[in-house]
Amino acid sequence: MLKLLRNWLDDNAREIKRLQRTVDQINALEGEISALSDDDLRAKTGEFKERLARGATLEDLLPEAFAVVREVSRRILGMRHFDVQLMGGIVLHQGKIAEMKTGEGKTLVATLPVYLNALTGRGVHVVTVNDYLARRDSEWMGRIYKFLGLSVGLIVHGLDTAERRRSYAADVTYGTNNEFGFDYLRDNMAIHPDQLVQRELFYAIVDEVDSILIDEARTPLIISGQADKATDLYYTFARLVPRLQKDVDYTVDEKAHSVTLTEEGVARVEKMLGVENLYDDQHMQLTHHLNQALKAHALMKRDRDYVVKDGQVIIVDEFTGRLMFGRRYSDGLHQAIEAKEGVRVERESQTLATITFQNYFRMYEKLAGMTGTAATEQEEFRKIYGLDVVVIPTHKPMIRRDLPDVVYKTEQAKFRAVVEEIARRHAIGQPVLVGTISIEKSEILSRMLKKRGIPHQVLNAKYHEKEAEIVAQAGRLGAVTIATNMAGRGTDILLGGNPEFLAQAELRQQGYDPGDDDPGVQELYRVTLEKYKKITDEEHERVVALGGLHIIGTERHESRRIDNQLRGRAGRQGDPGSSQFFISLEDDLMRLFGSENIAGIMDRLGIEEDMPIEHALVTKSIETAQKRVEGRNFDIRKHVLQYDDVMNQQREVIYRQRRQVLMGENLKEVVLQTIAQTVERAVDTYCPEGVHEEEWDLAGLLHYAEQLFLPGHKLTPEDFTDMGRRQIVEELKEKALAAYEARESELGAEVLRELERVLLLRIVDEKWMDHLDAMDQLREGIGLRAYGQKDPLVEYKFEAYEMFQNMIASIQEDLVRYIYRVNVVQAPQPQQRQLVENRYQEEGSRQPVRREQKVGRNDPCPCGSGKKYKKCCGRAAAG
Repeated sequence: MLKLLRNWLDDNAREIKRLQRTVDQINALEGEISALSDDDLRAKTGEFKERLARGATLEDLLPEAFAVVREVSRRILGMRHFDVQLMGGIVLHQGKIAEMKTGEGKTLVATLPVYLNALTGRGVHVVTVNDYLARRDSEWMGRIYKFLGLSVGLIVHGLDTAERRRSYAADVTYGTNNEFGFDYLRDNMAIHPDQLVQRELFYAIVDEVDSILIDEARTPLIISGQADKATDLYYTFARLVPRLQKDVDYTVDEKAHSVTLTEEGVARVEKMLGVENLYDDQHMQLTHHLNQALKAHALMKRDRDYVVKDGQVIIVDEFTGRLMFGRRYSDGLHQAIEAKEGVRVERESQTLATITFQNYFRMYEKLAGMTGTAATEQEEFRKIYGLDVVVIPTHKPMIRRDLPDVVYKTEQAKFRAVVEEIARRHAIGQPVLVGTISIEKSEILSRMLKKRGIPHQVLNAKYHEKEAEIVAQAGRLGAVTIATNMAGRGTDILLGGNPEFLAQAELRQQGYDPGDDDPGVQELYRVTLEKYKKITDEEHERVVALGGLHIIGTERHESRRIDNQLRGRAGRQGDPGSSQFFISLEDDLMRLFGSENIAGIMDRLGIEEDMPIEHALVTKSIETAQKRVEGRNFDIRKHVLQYDDVMNQQREVIYRQRRQVLMGENLKEVVLQTIAQTVERAVDTYCPEGVHEEEWDLAGLLHYAEQLFLPGHKLTPEDFTDMGRRQIVEELKEKALAAYEARESELGAEVLRELERVLLLRIVDEKWMDHLDAMDQLREGIGLRAYGQKDPLVEYKFEAYEMFQNMIASIQEDLVRYIYRVNVVQAPQPQQRQLVENRYQEEGSRQPVRREQKVGRNDPCPCGSGKKYKKCCGRAAAG
């Protein structure tokens, strides 16, 4: 009775029941579809498209289309969709998020709604977290679409414009969130229609949706160019800030991630810099540099927030532990860190185009996502993206054991305990996967394991392809793998090892490409796969007997979701497994959010450093702390989005009009309208309504007209005596239009149209860049309005609107001024502007460029022979 009542009240259970009805319809078609020949199956695509053209909806086609995809997958991939995978596919088609546990085959699930929606011919985007997964999935799942007559595209880093356009024109396009976002921005910076690559944004399925739409949503995508700002002040403040004392001259709030100068600190800095008032208007630049240097010194920690590599400061992603090559902190913070670390300070950059992932993905007509962990962020998905989460049941019951957390007093004691636990399980052959939250912690643990002589692999989320190979084998007998929480995400960990990866690696060693269609290579692959399958099947039985893969978390993350992802690496598809978190009171989460109670209990009980507390209540109190932090982080992201929404409305207006200019043949009407508006605005300014005629500034008006729309006119104020405002407007408009017609006959209509197009694009781009800069400045200081009992967001909206209107007026003025003045000459070759995208670098790190050292004739030869250079390699060089 209780179970019935619970199901009746549970929305998710009711939703699953509804989905089951559709699944039954699909299953009922299986016999009929499996009887079709390959050619008959291929013909289904044409039939479906015809039915759509005749007025059928995608919902009408869904059962049959899903049954067709399932049959094709069974024939060419040897994988038949389970009922729960069909449910996941229906949820994705409905534009919702399907939460499916790790190992439930989300990659295969996506093929169902992708095929169905691709039948519309409007293009479906499948978004993954990295280039490796995009390439792997497009090749692997692409076989299904190609069999059914659909084209497949791939968008990864390093493609040229033509390749990108081809990929976007395909029925199904796989790619990374960064690439889709940057292509959108680049399209809106294009100055010719040939440079556009994307089509309309119709339907997207986001894989690892929580990672992309929540974790990465805090950092907007930015395309920037170099600005002309000097860098010497950064070095000055990097020397000055370490002389200030913490808690005397400044205070640090780690929870709010902020540093504030005290009265004493302000006085001390003023004395050091020799200025009277640091907060005077003329010293705004000094306060900006001081604040950033303080942040760099007190908040940003080396090997946690960033690493220094090849003379560069490289950001470490807090969620993935991945090095974010090419991505830089904004607003001068990156330069402040460079100065602190004594490396070369790069010039500050100017933003040319920017968008947040939230606003990019909300532009899709239909959006869906899949992940193993979304339920904890359900509220955020619903409020920000309008996406509901449906939790899909597992194909086989989940039997992983999640053990209570173990809490130690100090971090050292915790790591000692972790090493002991690894050694104990390794001794019996049980595979262990250890999750850390930073590269630094991975390395500490690795050093401790080396001392104990325990062989292990370390993954730092740098090389996705290699990561996948290592993670795939983390379930082998006796394997110990240390990984930053997200490394190798998207790859299944099979108990006993993954025979496919092992067979592919052996073929590559022998010099063959496993993807080669040559029958000889395929036969060799089949034989090698069989050999490894025997080994892994045998190991599988032994690992299962030992309890499956054991997960050790070395720290709780701010977000429960990240912890759940780590746990989810074990216990896939009904496999046995276990997980446990080792925590210390010195961990960031515990230190900042709720270790006081536990610390008090430990002190009262007189617990030693190496004595752990292990109780379900402790785990519960930690999860409460995590909920608090999650709530705070959600508020921060919502706050960021509220401000970005203001910017987004303006962005949409500018980009929509820019696109019309780019694609439009004839701008004459727009230009004539702009001239008329400019004339009216000029008369409003110099001859305001409600002001007596004697007080009008006609001389000023004519000077302005000479500057803009009547170059070289011979008019005088006397010409307008006894005229009303309306007459003045009409007179000036008439003369301005006559001058425009004269300009058109002088240059020729065709030349003037092209000139108008190019001028408008260039002016809009320049003004928009300045506007982005001004909006940044506005946002920096708008929070202070709260002290005046005003809502900063309302004030920001009001001021942003004013600034936008001024920008539009400024664009119109410049356009009119140039149209009447610009001369047409043979254009020199345009210089390519240096653009920087704040992207993750997918593979490897940049190598420093080394200057060749000049070797003296009498120096030892660099080849290592021991002879003098002139008697060895130098002789050959001289010859």
